[in-house]
This record gives sequence, C-alpha cells and structure tokens, in this order.
Amino acid sequence: MQLLRTRAELEAWRRACADRSLHCVPTMGALHGGHASLIRRAKQPTPVDCNPLVLTSVFVNPLQFGPNEDFARYPRCLEADLQIAQQAGADALFAPSVEEVYPQGECELTRVQPRPSLQAGLCGRHRAGHFDGVATVVVRLLALIRPQVLLLGEKDWQQLQILKSVVQDLGLPVQVWGCPTLREADGLAMSSRNRYLSSDERQRASALPQALQRAAQRCLGQPELELAPVQAEVQRALEEAGMVVDYVEALKPQSLQAQPRLGGLTLLAVAAHCGPSRLIDHVFLMSRAPIVAIDGPAGAGKSTVTRAFAERLGLIYLDTGAMYRAVTWLVRDRAVDPSKAEEVAPLLADLDLQLSSTSSGQRVSVNGVDVTDAIRSPEVTAQVSVVAAHGCVREALTQQQQAMGARGGLVAEGRDIGTAVFPDAELKVFLTATVSERARRRALDLEERGFEVPERADLEAQIAERDHLDSTRAVAPLTQAEDALELITDGLAIDAVIQRLVDLFRERVPHDAWPDPN
Repeated sequence: MQLLRTRAELEAWRRACADRSLHCVPTMGALHGGHASLIRRAKQPTPVDCNPLVLTSVFVNPLQFGPNEDFARYPRCLEADLQIAQQAGADALFAPSVEEVYPQGECELTRVQPRPSLQAGLCGRHRAGHFDGVATVVVRLLALIRPQVLLLGEKDWQQLQILKSVVQDLGLPVQVWGCPTLREADGLAMSSRNRYLSSDERQRASALPQALQRAAQRCLGQPELELAPVQAEVQRALEEAGMVVDYVEALKPQSLQAQPRLGGLTLLAVAAHCGPSRLIDHVFLMSRAPIVAIDGPAGAGKSTVTRAFAERLGLIYLDTGAMYRAVTWLVRDRAVDPSKAEEVAPLLADLDLQLSSTSSGQRVSVNGVDVTDAIRSPEVTAQVSVVAAHGCVREALTQQQQAMGARGGLVAEGRDIGTAVFPDAELKVFLTATVSERARRRALDLEERGFEVPERADLEAQIAERDHLDSTRAVAPLTQAEDALELITDGLAIDAVIQRLVDLFRERVPHDAWPDPN
C-alpha cells in the first residue's frame, strides 16, 4: 500500500492506474473496525471491475469543527491508520496536510452549502456550519481523487443523505454507496470518539443502542403508531443513564422531514453526550419487515429475477403468478368453463393452495396435488388471464397474499402486486420488456420444457393479446403504479437485472434496516 502525502503524489499515482476503477473511502483517521469494513466492501468485485483499486483518505477537516469542538484534540494516529487500512485491503492512503487540501487558505475558499432542508434538524441544528464544511471537503477530495465510487457509513445517516444530494445536485460523476453500521459487542456503534470514554462511561453509553432497540421492538405490528411517546421513552432512558441528550427525532429517512407517526420506514435518530464524547446513533422503525412488489406484463422475466433477488436479500419469494396458474389448472382439471365466474367460484371455497421452497426451487400444490410443472403448460398459459379476471378469484387470492405479507420480509411478483395487493410496499418495480423480446424468451422456455414452439409471429400475437386482456379487464387491470420504477430488461443479462433491483432496494431500505444475509 502506498502512502500519498501531496497532491502531486496523488496525481502521479492516479495517472499510473487510470485504467482501473477507483473506489474511495474518506475518513478523518483514527480508523477502527467500521472503517475497515468500508475498505473491504470497496475492494469487492463489481460488474465493471473485478478488482477495483481502493484509496482511503485521512484528513482531519478543520471546516467541520465548531469553535468549542474537539479539532485540536481529535485523535491523529497515522501509523495505526496505515496498518488498519493495509490489512483491510486498501491500495493507497492519501494523508494530506491542510495546506495541500486548501492551498488558497480557509478564508478565501469557495464553500459548498447543501440543501437547507436536509440540515435543518438533527446535527445540523446543533452544529451550525458543520455540514457546509463536510460537503466542501468531500467535493474537494472528489475533485482531487476522481473516484468512480464513494463509500460512506450509514451510521452518519444525515451526512450520507446530504452528500448523496450534493453529488446529485452538482452532477458529480461518482456513485455513492451507503454501508452498514458496525457495532461493538455491547451494541455501541463504532466511532473514533468511543476511545474518549472511561470504563464507567462506556457502560453508561450502552444504554443508547439498548434504548433504540426497545423502540424498534415496540413498533412491530403497530402501523400508524404515534411516535412522540416512543421518542420520550428513549430520551428518558438515556437521561436515566446519565447522558445529556441533544435530540431524539423521528424522521422520513430520505427527506429528513418530521414523521409524527409510524408510516413505512421511519428513522429514529439520537445524539447524546456521555462524558467527553458526543455519540450519534439511529434505528429504523418498521411495523413490519420490508416488502418489494414487482409488477409487469407476462413474459417479462419476473419469476426468474424475483426468485434470485429474494434469495440475494434474504426475503421470502411470493410467486403470485403461480397462484393464479394453479387456480387455472384446477379449473381445467375440473372441466369448468374458465369464462364463467359462477362456475369457478365454488372451486375457491375449499381451495388448499400451498407454495413451498425446496433445494430444487419452489413447489406448488393444489388440494394435495403437486402441479409445479403442469401450471407452466401452454394450455394453462392460454387461459390464466381469463380466470384471473374474475373478481372472485382476485379477491380470494389477494386476501391470501396479503395474509402472507402481514409480517413483511417478502418480494412478490405479479401483474397487480404494487397496485392492488401491496400498495404500501417499500419498493415497487414495473419490470417489462418489448413484445418481441418476450416472445423470444417464451420460445426458449417452451423448448426447454419440451413443449411445441409456435411460430414467432404467433407468439408475439399471443403476448400482445394477453397484454390487452390484462390491461383492460374490469378487476385489477395491469397498470404501472404511480410510484413504481420502470425497469426495461431488453438486452440485460439476468445478473444485471438482479443487481439493478438490489440497487433500487438499497436506495429505499438501508443495510441498517434490513442487513444482507451474508
């Protein structure tokens, strides 16, 4: 690992590796396990580069310290930082002086002022000018380092949202990745300021994560819960532990605007003084685990990518399309006219429809009969839209799906999941592809399953007709939810689609709210 002390050394190193992707982990030094986890994450392969370079910066930025804050005594231990960064896998460490970063001096420096709405509360209210200093130094470092990816911890949640907005608003050519908070054995979030705590203070500081976890538990199964009593309970617990509280605020995670009652994902953020250290921490409040709803027309590849996406994030996979196919199979098996709702409805009264996961994939059974393969036949495919259009079928299966989703923690795909079944899903995606692309995929699927493959023109006509039926039916027609994000999969490999879904999920559900399973 190379140590770079000047802009000239940085530029020479940057030119020597100009053909490599560069990931940057900015720090103020006093590195600990949390920083090391950022460096290790930065080193992981990406679709663009299987071996990206990682540069860690160490710079104690005077612009972000107030008059009575600890700039002079902030820990500076470069030798230890070098060792931690190297062990974590960094390729270079940039440790410039103040003069190297601000050669024109602090007084003449052009400052970056982030959106006022993002710094009106939390630490912004208590540390005037702090985030102006943070944004200014990060923009300066980005200009010098020119990385493709900037990695930041979710622990400093307000800082993460502010820097994401600065990058977006200024159109800077860098991706910002948020990474999970690392904690000590007692739950205290890792921080360079923890080293200031005495053993007694450290014990009292553990009341902070404990109070946050109690708040999170209190919110489970309580949608629309008033949050003022929850905040008061956290503050009381901290004060009883001898801490001086700056704030306990409940906010919308992205906009950082006040959230008086639980509604979807909610940030509960705290800052409190314990001895000489000002500690910040947060928890995400949820009445249930997150839900992802993936809508889209038939043949867009929803089942394939949804199954893999769910496994990647440790979510339960709910294949609603298989449920409608299973009912259609039953209609055909009982020789019922699929177009007559009055004949279909009695079959739903004692319907026993089971979805189960096995090592070989999802299995589907209807009234004790395994129909996993049978529901994919052309005959079932040709009639499923007709059966699904009946109100009695939609109502019965929607109720069953919503019961499955009561606790959350699932990803569901279908053609009205985001509009009718889970309208409050944390992420809604409208996954689609052109008719010609879907026909190509359908032909391959039929061939692999041993079914006869129609002419391509006939397949395209069938798919177009099914789109028309699905989008014009009276009950729960196929439409894109207003808050759904469209993802067109033409020309994308399955892995690329899955990664895009993961990226969209992480924009709305941070690691601290739903950790990666691995």
